[in-house]
Amino acid sequence: MVKIITDSTADFTAAEAAELGIDIVHLRTRFGDEEYVDGIGLSPMQFYEKLVESDVMPCTSQPSPAEFESAFSAALETADEVVAITISAELSGTYQSAVIAAGGFDGRVRVVDSRSASIGEQILVRYAARLASEGRPAAEIESLLAANRSRICVLALLDTLEYLKRGGRISAAVAFAGGVLSIKPVVTLRDGAVALVGKARGSKNGGNLLNQLVEKHGIDFSMPYLLGYTGLSDALLMKYVSDSAALWRSHADELPVTSIGSVIGTHAGPGGIAVAFFGLK
Repeated sequence: MVKIITDSTADFTAAEAAELGIDIVHLRTRFGDEEYVDGIGLSPMQFYEKLVESDVMPCTSQPSPAEFESAFSAALETADEVVAITISAELSGTYQSAVIAAGGFDGRVRVVDSRSASIGEQILVRYAARLASEGRPAAEIESLLAANRSRICVLALLDTLEYLKRGGRISAAVAFAGGVLSIKPVVTLRDGAVALVGKARGSKNGGNLLNQLVEKHGIDFSMPYLLGYTGLSDALLMKYVSDSAALWRSHADELPVTSIGSVIGTHAGPGGIAVAFFGLK
């Protein structure tokens, strides 16, 4: 039996993780002198409340190798092998911590860099859980994840450029101009890092641009897919789902939705919507 382990940036709820039989190793989120265990001591709703209210830009810290070592040891008490899937190494040192820890288990633990985060990481973990439930060995799961992770498309329409500015991703002048013009940026994860792929004036044009980019890649509905939102309400995402029903109507009666957590939410800010899927092209 193969046990799947991931980190908290994949944004699973405790119930979802339990249902899939996966274990979570948690990062920490810090607001100034206040530190919280991601997903436990600080829920997504609490995180966005603090993000809006605080003048301090939050930061995250990766789990230590010892924390991964503990998780691997516990998993191997009942499993034959472990496959651990982490947030992109371009965004966090979590992958390196897991690799260091895996070195002490004589090849029974394999670590995969998702090259993604949040909902993109989550759909790769869901794919891994599917493979494990089919009885695939760890080496085959690792190979299939490495072969398919480049197909993952994560596209997000942001409400504001302010948080990209606060995180040093864009200049203050660009953020100011975007605010005046009601620019809605669309970002993606490219080569494991956040990249800007388009801008639109106003929410309606932003939604249209997001749809165009989704259609450009095509969605493989035989693989996991997921929609997400940042902030305290999913109202904007539900509006997008309604407006883009043609993309989903003939493929899914109900769309999986989750709240995007602190790692991506720090730079996206509230009011963002996102889709993650395995592309057809």
